[in-house]
Amino acid sequence: MPVLTRLIPSPVVVDIRTGALDDLAEILADQRISSSGRLAVAVSGGSGRALRDRLAGALPGADWYEVAGGTIDGAVKLADQMRGKRYDAVVGLGGGKIIDVAKYAAARVGLPIVAVATNLAHDGLCSPVSTLDNDNGRGSYGVPGPIGVVIDLDVIREAPVRYVRSGIGDIISNISAVADWELSNRVNGEQIDGLAAAMARSAGESVLRHPGGVGDDAFLTVLAEALVLSGIAISISGDTRPSSGACHEISHAFDLLHPKRAAAHGEQVGIGAAFAMFLRGATEDSGLFADVLRRHGLPVTPGEIGFSDEEFVKAVQYAPQTRPGRYTILEHLELTTDQIRDAYADYVKTISS
Repeated sequence: MPVLTRLIPSPVVVDIRTGALDDLAEILADQRISSSGRLAVAVSGGSGRALRDRLAGALPGADWYEVAGGTIDGAVKLADQMRGKRYDAVVGLGGGKIIDVAKYAAARVGLPIVAVATNLAHDGLCSPVSTLDNDNGRGSYGVPGPIGVVIDLDVIREAPVRYVRSGIGDIISNISAVADWELSNRVNGEQIDGLAAAMARSAGESVLRHPGGVGDDAFLTVLAEALVLSGIAISISGDTRPSSGACHEISHAFDLLHPKRAAAHGEQVGIGAAFAMFLRGATEDSGLFADVLRRHGLPVTPGEIGFSDEEFVKAVQYAPQTRPGRYTILEHLELTTDQIRDAYADYVKTISS
């Protein structure tokens, strides 16, 4: 009987520890990503300059490119600048916007991408998706996932703590997203990739159940690992289903309806996940979500991120339009405005008791 397997798209190196950034050159050379040292390094024009000053001596063969914001135009410009220069790999050194630009640019020129994350705001650091601003707002573009992921915990601690909090909200929302995926399977027969679902849910549970806090190395390590696993789960499934359900639909609705007032991605999806768990009747889980979010300093109601109750109701009502064809608890219930308003009032009572 033949042994049947499948190849899982994943990084060849994942290095999460204190001091990892100081060993970046050795990590890349040892893993045969860039034994010649010929690298294109994308950094921001702000904090990225300090990182360049710190690392330039260890990467003498690298060319450094400053990237302004996370736009499709910036990504295309970076690709054009790199074209024909015989690099071994592209390094995205910074937050999510820089890494997304670098991923897209690397895909255009056919080079592998190494993500060196300076914050833990969301699972995009290891996903096969670049989220970039364009003339029509914001788009998601399929790209190869990173060949390497390097996360220095010392650098993570230097970033504003709101980025860690955002990552917490994003990763625990996986639990709600997978529940939506399973709902669609039961109702519509949508196929589930069991491995992707298991990885995404386990990643969320590892952070949800961890007793540590945002200042603990042990907790930061688990969070970083969970975000990497979530990105790999997206690669395995071929779409964002493992990490994006009603929680993300609600967040996208805030982004579209109030583009100048939207809060951090992880803050919005955290609230969306807690409310979605309540809608599907999992009141204990919804309460647990709210308790964990509060413990880490994240919001649990829209008022805590500057939105009125009525604005939240309208966002929930609009949310299904942000992902046409995606079936979640919102599409399943088809709640009217008054029903959403009543459900939200009950949610607030439940998480306050």
